[in-house]
Amino acid sequence: MSKARLLIANRGEIAIRIARSAAELGLETIGIYAEDDATSLHTRRVSEAVPLKGRGANAYLDADQIIEVAKSHGASLIHPGYGFLSESAEFARACKEAGLTFIGPREEVLELFGDKAAARALAKRLDVPLLPGTEGATTLQEATTFFNALPEGAAMVIKAIGGGGGRGMRIVRTAEEIPAAFERCQSEATAAFGRGDVYVEQALLKARHVEVQVIGDGSGAVAVLGTRECSLQRRHQKLIEIAPAPYLPAGVEARLIEATRTMAKAIGYDSLGTFEFLIDAENLSDPSIIAFIEANARLQVEHTVTEEVTGLDLVALQIAIALGDNLEDLSIDPALVPAANGISVQARINMETMLPTGEVKPQGGILSVYEMGAGAGLRVEGYGYAGYRTSPAYDSLLAKLIVTSPSDDLGIALARTCRALAETRIEGVKSNKDFLAALLAHEDVRAGRIYTRFIDDHVSDLVAAEEKTNPTFDKNDPLAILAHGQSGSGVSQTTEPELAEGITALRAPMQGTVLSMEVEAGATVAPGAPILIMEAMKMEHVISSETGGTVLDFHVEAGDTVFENDLLASLVPGESLSAGKTEETAIDLDHIRPDLQENIDRHAWLLDENRPEAVARRRKTGQRTVRENINDLCDEGSFREYGGLVVAAQRRRRDLQDLIERTQADGMVAGIGRVNGDLFPGDEAEVVAMSYDYTVLAGTQGKNNHAKKDRMFEVAEKNRLPVILFSEGGGGRPGDTDATGVAG
Repeated sequence: MSKARLLIANRGEIAIRIARSAAELGLETIGIYAEDDATSLHTRRVSEAVPLKGRGANAYLDADQIIEVAKSHGASLIHPGYGFLSESAEFARACKEAGLTFIGPREEVLELFGDKAAARALAKRLDVPLLPGTEGATTLQEATTFFNALPEGAAMVIKAIGGGGGRGMRIVRTAEEIPAAFERCQSEATAAFGRGDVYVEQALLKARHVEVQVIGDGSGAVAVLGTRECSLQRRHQKLIEIAPAPYLPAGVEARLIEATRTMAKAIGYDSLGTFEFLIDAENLSDPSIIAFIEANARLQVEHTVTEEVTGLDLVALQIAIALGDNLEDLSIDPALVPAANGISVQARINMETMLPTGEVKPQGGILSVYEMGAGAGLRVEGYGYAGYRTSPAYDSLLAKLIVTSPSDDLGIALARTCRALAETRIEGVKSNKDFLAALLAHEDVRAGRIYTRFIDDHVSDLVAAEEKTNPTFDKNDPLAILAHGQSGSGVSQTTEPELAEGITALRAPMQGTVLSMEVEAGATVAPGAPILIMEAMKMEHVISSETGGTVLDFHVEAGDTVFENDLLASLVPGESLSAGKTEETAIDLDHIRPDLQENIDRHAWLLDENRPEAVARRRKTGQRTVRENINDLCDEGSFREYGGLVVAAQRRRRDLQDLIERTQADGMVAGIGRVNGDLFPGDEAEVVAMSYDYTVLAGTQGKNNHAKKDRMFEVAEKNRLPVILFSEGGGGRPGDTDATGVAG
């Protein structure tokens, strides 16, 4: 009899973690990997690894493709891990429709907690404490009004309604900061979660962040499995987690557990979940000062510390619940909170370095040494190995070091964690392990005097302490090399040619992707002249050489991912060049290439001033043109047209040029613009605006016209934008649906 199969819709350390529990339950596991992720260790820790089409995170977000892989490879279960599709109600629903069991809460629970405004509304209805805030999607004007009503000296936090992880979140302390912060939050939220809605609430600046682990079976029976401390964060992203939450008064802990049970039971919570709260770090003795902030309806990154102090396998429990077991079957008493056996600390080892300013610098390269600390009470969950080339396309988390002490003394647990970090060797790629050790050695951390902005407020001192714990060493000293490894500098250990004496190396100043070469090999360039373009942190960077000379060779190609200090190009220095000049033929900067001129001309044909006959027909009947309507609706300069160069699919006896000139935009002007900004500055909103153009083929619809309209409806639905449709004309164009489309 064949074993049941579980597909793990994730990568890296969490995919390995899930595979281990699944194997112990007798399940075969199917792993997936993107085209650029075939060397990730999780592909070797599953029963079968299947490639996906696509690169980067987008491949792991392709729900349809993942479900098809599950069906074609005989999986009946899908575990999403965390991140990616783990909180997607649409994915959970699609799994159910495909006959697959989604290991996680049912879709209505995912929808509820995926909307922070809806979660706040539930808490309010159940009398669970909240910080003062707005209800639902909030405008800039509403946010400003709320801030002005706060007590003097109070701060406000702007938060994305959907998503988390610190994206779409800003704290503001003055009214002048609000517009810029509001815009950034909306932009980040749209980019990260496909939804730009935000809300605001009063900020609790000296707050501890405590979360409560819960498990339910969907019948109304829920059990609380303990608390975790998550206050040590950088930019709202957790670095250290501790279970149980230390120095927590009994009254406060009881209130947190009661609030969690109330909310979880009210919705019949099923599977694992975490309810998160802020408490006043300056007034811990008052149990009334707690505030619910959100619930994560999935497995958490920090679930490991709860496992260590309770002895429970949370992933195995999650799978069992999905297969139909209830809490009684699993010998879990909803009335009891398991007693914690000691203290467990999780340190997130990220490929990054902290700067004294608080900025985080991502790192990457090829791991030449990957040796994690070992000993009693140590557990490691990671996916690194010597020779692994990391990718900036994915999260910077490399490993989780989990250290457990049987003692109830936090200081002992933190000291053991510092020792484990000191024993850990990661070479070839810089990491934050020494920063974490400096953080855990801080006297205030050991005394429990922590809060969510602790790292921000102490970052310069922590960076200085980190540097003392990791002094530089003489690379010519054999003993130092034995102690630290060959690659202590953190330089990417790529195989590169040895350059001859006198040749200048052009190296990458950061990790990123090569977009293009600005010159060819053999070109002679002046000092400061552009040589290639890189993309990093969603920005383009011009890479140039300080010294002029001749480009001997390029050692990368467009599309290559490179790491800081990787060799990009080699140059032969030349002293005869004049600064700022190159030995190239002068270029006429006013010259327009023929293909660019054609593009300019085709866009010009769309404008009313270049369509006098069409405009005259509208004027004859006292009507306005389509573009006049669109321009009056949208704020000046804000309308971004979609598919303006698309022409009719129907060719019949017309040639392509005739189609281009006669069927501009295929009779449908469509795009996205802002409205109300001219009348109410700061309160503008984006809309999808569409209008049939009756002057083009009498306003009838064809194949490409339909495609444009359908695409705009998809954009509107995804981004929750209102649609304004100027409806005129109608009917289909005979033959269009059967003809081959012609698009510009």
